[in-house]
Amino acid sequence: MGNIESVDGQSEMKQHIMPLKVPMPDPTELEEKFAIVLNSMNLPPDKARLLRQYDNEKKWDLICDQERFQVKNPPHTYIQKLRGYLDPGVTRKKFRRRVQESTKVLRELEISLRTNHIGWVREFLNDENRGLDVLVEYLSFAQCAVMLDFEGLENGEDSFLDKSKSWSRSIEDLHHMNAQPFCNTLVRSARQSVLRYVLLSNKTIKNSRLVSQKDDVHVCIMCLRAIMNYQYGFNMVMSHAHAVNEIALSLNNKNPRTKALVLELLAAVCLVRGGHEIILSAFDNFKEVCKEKHRFERLMDYFRSEEGNIDFMVACMQFINIVVHSVEDMNFRVHLQYEFTKLGLDDFLEKSKHTESDKLSVQIQAYLENVFDVGGLLEDAETKNAALEKVEELEEHLSHVTEKLLEVENETMMKVADLEKLLLQKDKELNVIRETYESTSTQVNTLRRMIKEKDAAFQRHFNIEKRLLELEQQGTIRLHKKPDGDIAIEPLGVGSAGIPLGNIGKLSLGSTAGLTELGGPDTSLPPASEAPPPPPPPPPPPPLPSASGHTVPVPPPPPPPLAPPLPEASPSVILSVGLSGEPIRIKKPIKTKFRLPVFNWTALKPNQINGTVFNEIDDERVLEELDLERFEELFKTRAQGPVVDVSCTKSKVAHKAANKVTLLDANRSKNLAITLRKANKTTEEICKAIEKFDLKALPVDFVECLMRFLPTEAEVKVLRQYERERRPLDQLAEEDRFMLLFSKIERLTQRMNIITFVGNFADNVNMLTPQLNAIIAASGSIKSAPKLKRMLEIILALGNYMNSSKRGCVYGFKLQSLDLLLDTKSTDRKMTLLHYIALIVKEKYPELANFYNELHFVDKAAAVSLENVLLDVRELGKGMDLIRRECSLHDHSVLKGFVQTSDSQLDKLQKDAKMAEEAFNSVVSYFGESAKTAPPSVFFPVFVRFIKAYKDAVEENEQRKKQEEAMREKLLAQEAKQHDPKVQPSQKKRHQQQELIAELRRRQAKDHRPVYEGKDGTIEDIITGGPDRIVKRTHVPHRLTDVFVMIINNCLKCK
Repeated sequence: MGNIESVDGQSEMKQHIMPLKVPMPDPTELEEKFAIVLNSMNLPPDKARLLRQYDNEKKWDLICDQERFQVKNPPHTYIQKLRGYLDPGVTRKKFRRRVQESTKVLRELEISLRTNHIGWVREFLNDENRGLDVLVEYLSFAQCAVMLDFEGLENGEDSFLDKSKSWSRSIEDLHHMNAQPFCNTLVRSARQSVLRYVLLSNKTIKNSRLVSQKDDVHVCIMCLRAIMNYQYGFNMVMSHAHAVNEIALSLNNKNPRTKALVLELLAAVCLVRGGHEIILSAFDNFKEVCKEKHRFERLMDYFRSEEGNIDFMVACMQFINIVVHSVEDMNFRVHLQYEFTKLGLDDFLEKSKHTESDKLSVQIQAYLENVFDVGGLLEDAETKNAALEKVEELEEHLSHVTEKLLEVENETMMKVADLEKLLLQKDKELNVIRETYESTSTQVNTLRRMIKEKDAAFQRHFNIEKRLLELEQQGTIRLHKKPDGDIAIEPLGVGSAGIPLGNIGKLSLGSTAGLTELGGPDTSLPPASEAPPPPPPPPPPPPLPSASGHTVPVPPPPPPPLAPPLPEASPSVILSVGLSGEPIRIKKPIKTKFRLPVFNWTALKPNQINGTVFNEIDDERVLEELDLERFEELFKTRAQGPVVDVSCTKSKVAHKAANKVTLLDANRSKNLAITLRKANKTTEEICKAIEKFDLKALPVDFVECLMRFLPTEAEVKVLRQYERERRPLDQLAEEDRFMLLFSKIERLTQRMNIITFVGNFADNVNMLTPQLNAIIAASGSIKSAPKLKRMLEIILALGNYMNSSKRGCVYGFKLQSLDLLLDTKSTDRKMTLLHYIALIVKEKYPELANFYNELHFVDKAAAVSLENVLLDVRELGKGMDLIRRECSLHDHSVLKGFVQTSDSQLDKLQKDAKMAEEAFNSVVSYFGESAKTAPPSVFFPVFVRFIKAYKDAVEENEQRKKQEEAMREKLLAQEAKQHDPKVQPSQKKRHQQQELIAELRRRQAKDHRPVYEGKDGTIEDIITGGPDRIVKRTHVPHRLTDVFVMIINNCLKCK
C-alpha cells in the first residue's frame, strides 16, 4: 500500500506541473480542438458564439489553459474503488484495509464533480459507468447498519437478525434494477422496501457499521449535491429509483452536520418545479422503512432532541417552513400544517420562539406568521354576511359624503384659483408701483441734492463777493471789471493789517463755478483787523463715492479762503480717478465711541470703482439711517469703556478706580454693566418689576440675559459681608450695588424662571403647534396612502425578482432602500431601477402616477425634531406647574390672569403632542422602522427624496421617449424613400406589431425564474441563499407569461 501511495503521489505531482505552451497547430486541427473545448465547457449559446469570434491566437490560449487544468483521475477510477468497497466477497481484514481511504476517495470525487467540466460529469453518469447507481448503493450500504441499529432498539436484536437472514437477495442485485421513474407512490414505497430489506450477512452489517463511523455518508450527500447542481444530473437524480429516498433516509445519521446538509438539500429540491411531490414521497418511504406512525415523526424527534445544535435546528425549521408554505393550494397547506401540529410542533415552537439565535428566531417567526388559523377563518366566514351588509351601508353613506366633499372641493378649488390669480395680478401691480416709487424717489433725492449743491454754490458766490467788497472798502485791493465779465484785483501795497500783498491776480466769477485762481504766483491775503478770524480749511465738494464704497456725512461748507492751504490743512481734497479724470473726494476718517473689530475685507482701489455699483450708492445716507450706537454696542471690542474722549476716559477710569469699590469678577461686572444698559432703567425699577412679575416694564430678552447673572453663593457671601461691615453703599460700583439689591429678592431664581416662562409662552405655543400639526398630518397621510402601498409593493416585487436567485426573497425592506433605486442601473447604463418603475407605472398602473399627491405636509414634517418638540412641551408643563404653585402660595393677579388665559392653550398643546407621538410611532412601526432609529428628521426625508427622484425619473423618461420617437420618425422617413408610399402605412403598422411582440417575448423570457427549474446552478443558488430563506404566504398572482401571451394574441388579432 505504501508503494502504491507513493506512485500515486508522484503521478499527482507530474499532473500538477505547468506544461510549456506548445506551438499552434494548423487551423483545421485548431478548430477541432477548440470545438472539443467549447463542448466540455457547457456554455450557453450566446457565450459560445462570442468565443467562436476569437482569433486563432486567443483560441489557442484558451485550449492551452483548458489542457493545463486537466482532471486528476477519470470517472471510472472512483467508480472502481467504490465498487471495491461494496464487494461482499472481500475478507473483513482486506475490507478494513481498503476502507481506510474511502472518505478521501469520496472527497476527491466530490471535488471532481464540483470543479471539472460538464463532460467529466456526463462521463461519470453515463450508462457505461453508472456512477449515480454506484454512489446511491454505497450510500445505502454506509447507513444500513444505522438503520438496523434503530430497528434493533425498537424490535429487539433477535428480530432484526432473523429478518435479515430471511432475505435471499444480495445488494449487488441493485445493479440490475430498472432506473425508470415511478409515478405511483405505493410502487415507490414497495421499491424502497426491497432496497431496505436486502440480504445482509453479519459481515456486511459489521462492514457497514465500520463505514458509518466515518464521514462517508456526509461526503456522499455532498457528491449528490454537486451532481444535482447540473441540469442533466438533477434530472437523473429526480428520476432515479432510490436516490431521493436514500438522501431522506440519511437523516438517521448520528452526525447533526450531516442531517443539516440533508435537510438543506431536500428543502432546495422542494423549491424546484415538481420537487415538492418527490420530497413528500420520499418521506412516505421514510415512514414505511423506519416504521413511523406518522410522517415526519422522527424528524420532529430529532428537532426536539438536538436543541444544542443551532445549525441543525435552523435547517430543520427552514425545511418545515418550505415544505408547508411553498404549496399554493390552501387546503393542502392546511393539511401539511396539521401534520406537524399533531406531532407537537406548535407547542415546541412556543417554547423555542425566545431563542437567542437570530436565524432560528427568524424561521420560527416566519412559520408562526404564515400559519393558517382555521378557527379564525371559520369565524370570519360566519360574520362575512353581516360585514358585507355593513359595508354596503357604509359605502352608500360614503358615496353621499364623497359627492358632497367633491362639491365642496370644487367650490374651494375655484375660490383658491381665483384668489391665486388675483394675488398674482396684485403682485405684478405692486412690483410696477414699487419700481415707479423707487425711480421717483431716486429722482427726488437727486433733485434735492442738486438744489443743495446750487444753494451751496450760490452761498459761496455771495460770500466771495461780500468779502471782496469788504477788502475793497478797507483799501486793500481795487477791483476792475472787464467787459467779458472777469474782475481784475489790483493790490494796493501794505494793508491795514501790515501784511504785504503779492502780484496782481485775476478772479473769474462765473454763474455757478465759484472762485477760480487763474494765474500768477501764490498770493497771501491776510484778513483785515476788523474782519472775523480766518475760516477753517476748505471743505470737500459734494459727497462722491470713495474707494471703500461708502460715503460719510459732510458738514455745511464754510466760506473758502482766498489764500493757499494752511500748514496743518491737507494739501488737496480732489483726486483724479482713472483716465476719465472724474473727481472723487477723499473720505475723512470717522470717529467712533468705541474701538470696533476689524472687518477683513478686500477693498477696491480708487481707480477700480469707476463703472461699478459703488458709483451708484450713497454710504453716507446709509450711515445716517442706521442706529450706529446700537451697532457699536453690539460689535465693540471687549476691553474698553463707554466714553468718547481718550483723555477723559483715562481720567474717569482713574477717578473710578480711586473712588468706587467693586466686589465682583472684572469680566462678570463688565458684562453685567452692558446688560443693565440695555434696560435703560435704575436698579430699583428693575428689582421692583421682578418682584411684581411686570413684563411690561422688563422685556423678555432682557430677563433672559439677566438670568446669566443670578448671584452665586460666593458673591452673596461677599456682598453680605460688605453690608454687615456697614460700609457705604454709594462707594460700591453700580454693578455691585445692583447685585446686592438683586440678591435680596425672595425666591429670585423661581421668579426669574416664571417671568421667562410667561414672556415666552405665547411664542413657544405658536412655534410648537405647527410642528405638531405637520407630524400628525404627515403621519396620517402616509399611513393611509393606498397608492404608496402599491408602489412599495411594486418595488418589493421587482427587488425579489432580481435577488431571488442569489440572495433569496425578502418580505420587506427598510425605507432607506428607496435611495438605492437610482444606484441600480440597467445593462446599458441608460436607465435606473427607479426610471423603470416610473415607466411601468405609466404603462401598467396609471392610477399610481400621482401617488405623491396623497402625501401631505411631508416636507414640513421632515424638518421637525419630534424629540425636541416633546421635550419643549414637557418643559411648558413644568413651567405651568411652577406658576400654579406660586399662585397657591402667594396672591399674584398677573400670574392668575396668565393661568386662566393660557391653561387651555397648554392643555390643547399637550394633547396635540401626545397625538403626534402616537401617530408617528404608529406610522413608523407600520413601515417596519423604529422611532428611535428613524425619527421624523430621518423618516420623512426618505419620502421627500423618493418623490423628488420619482418626478425626475418621470421627466427623464418623457424626454427619452421624445428622443426615441424622433429617431423612429427619422428612420421611417428614410424607409419611405426606399418603398412605395402607398404600402408604407401597413408596413409601419406591421413593424410596430412585430416590435411589440418581440418586446413582450423578451419580457416573458425575463419573467421565467430559473429557480423553479432544475437548471445548471439552481440547487447551489437555492442552498447558498442561506437559512434566512423563508416562504411567505401571499395570494397567488397571475403568471406574467400568461398575461404576455394574451397581449401577444390580442396584437396578432389586430393585424
